[in-house]
Amino acid sequence: MNRQIVLRRRPTGLVQPEDTELITRPAPEPADGEALVRTTYIGIDAAVRTWLNDQPGYLPPVQIGEVIRAAGIGEVVESRCDAYAVGDIVTTLTGFQEYVISRDDIFTTPVPGPPEEVDQLAVMSVYGPTGATAYFGMMGIGKPQPGETVVVSAAAGATGSVAGQLARIAGARVVGIAGGPHKCRAVVEDFGFDACIDYRAGNLKEELKKHCPRGVDVYFDNVGGPILDAVLGRLAPKARVVLCGVISSYLTGEHPGPANYVNLLSKTALMQGFNALDEWHRFDEAFAALRQWEREGKLVHRQTVYDGIESCVDALNGLFTGANIGKMLVKVSEPTHGLPRMERQGAHA
Repeated sequence: MNRQIVLRRRPTGLVQPEDTELITRPAPEPADGEALVRTTYIGIDAAVRTWLNDQPGYLPPVQIGEVIRAAGIGEVVESRCDAYAVGDIVTTLTGFQEYVISRDDIFTTPVPGPPEEVDQLAVMSVYGPTGATAYFGMMGIGKPQPGETVVVSAAAGATGSVAGQLARIAGARVVGIAGGPHKCRAVVEDFGFDACIDYRAGNLKEELKKHCPRGVDVYFDNVGGPILDAVLGRLAPKARVVLCGVISSYLTGEHPGPANYVNLLSKTALMQGFNALDEWHRFDEAFAALRQWEREGKLVHRQTVYDGIESCVDALNGLFTGANIGKMLVKVSEPTHGLPRMERQGAHA
């Protein structure tokens, strides 16, 4: 059987119990050209919440009655597709469900290497869309240089924590922004940032001036809103602002424009959005670089792991209430080849 969480009504703000329903259906049977994947982990990203709104985006909104869309990882348990063999580990759009049909398309990627050597938590945290987003945003648009000052918002999150480490690898001085002393401590002690500003303390502008006395050369923005506006007020000449996300307004759907955007003109700065999927043909390049940096001890990752398909909605809401450090995941089933090493160390919620 296949347990699934489907959308029953469009949420306003945090997802409420009446917005979704946990149902049980027979597991699907693969047709020719398809494979059946057993979900092991579901990645919980802010984009999942945006897909629940009836608004156009780079993927269409989830319709009422459909399984809630999300990216995940799993193991092929039955295959009628030449691209996948039983036992292969793949990343795909699993959705909030225990089994999913996959095809040989852009949404499904086999994880290289023997299955028994695959660290599925690392794949979800670094060697998947999260790592690719950090890589192409920071290295392709931000282009940090030695000695420059880089600021990253949502620095304790999945993408921000990786993006900041990439700037450090490039030789920049990196300042994070996060919510609460616990997260700020993780940003500095675990992820190696030079400093971290607690935006909840209420003195963001003063702290930015203190930690970025010569201005901000690169800003990797995951939140938008007042934090984006504050950092725009501290831009250095020729600064680069990377627009990765606007988590501060995903729940409301309202995206107020920053008053300090005029600094882009006066500082001859660049502000650019991007979608990592546009660089799909370069994902191997990104993952090769990330793997090398991890082997050299320059790149680390953390996870917050919820247990069971029934916890998906709580995990999704947790993204917006500050519950996670690193990648937010839901463990749906046990990997065949044992526990990934990070989970053995107790990185649970």
